[in-house]
Amino acid sequence: MSEQHSSALTQAPRVGAWVTLDSIVATEQISRAGFDYVCIDGQHGLLGYDAQVRALVAIAAGGAVPFARVSTNSAAEIGRVLDAGARGVIVPLIDSAVEARKAALAARYPTSGGSRSFGPMRLGPHFSATPAETDASVTVLAMIETASGLGEVEAILDVDGVDGVYVGPYDLSLALGARVPFEDAILPLLEEGLDRVIAAAKERGKIAGVHCADGLQAARRAEQGFTFITAATDVASLRADMALQLGNARGVGADRGRAY
Repeated sequence: MSEQHSSALTQAPRVGAWVTLDSIVATEQISRAGFDYVCIDGQHGLLGYDAQVRALVAIAAGGAVPFARVSTNSAAEIGRVLDAGARGVIVPLIDSAVEARKAALAARYPTSGGSRSFGPMRLGPHFSATPAETDASVTVLAMIETASGLGEVEAILDVDGVDGVYVGPYDLSLALGARVPFEDAILPLLEEGLDRVIAAAKERGKIAGVHCADGLQAARRAEQGFTFITAATDVASLRADMALQLGNARGVGADRGRAY
């Protein structure tokens, strides 16, 4: 990732959205809402590769930076989402510097010391004049969501080609001993781990990312020091707003006789 691109992502909090549903229209509308980035979820989302390609096109059309979480640390999968137009990849379940190095190599071409196969299927800003220039615009984030990954976070961030980390707090809380995500008993330990991630990323001038349940939680994480923050997920936002509107409608119905 270029110095200018890195600085833009680390100096000010970037707020994004998360897409799990196979709806090109919904994804485009989310991307037009003003988020800095929109990430499609190839691990737990409901998008196959064809749907991921459509979603990445829709995100770019909507004006957000397209990211993709791959399902596994696979060179083939990382290469395919980058070929389809992702400007960044989030790689899950990174436990060590060795695994982080594997992801970083898969996202860059041999001209930059990587192993990515050259196949520019879509022309656009994600494919520059030379492979090296393309590599400079790619962001690689290693997910910290296991006890091992948290214990190795400094070594993971020290890997050349890893631009930062992205915390999966649901899995991390389970890995730290919770019976269900965010169980009260482990929250102090989780917060201690998050502070460690922030400090390690800041010391190295790299990205500290985190997944949040909603915008209020995202604002708190920004104050804490995270610089790349997912504030909304499509299916959760859809469910919450539908429930809100239904409640409002039923409330209006209950009051209607008194109003008239």
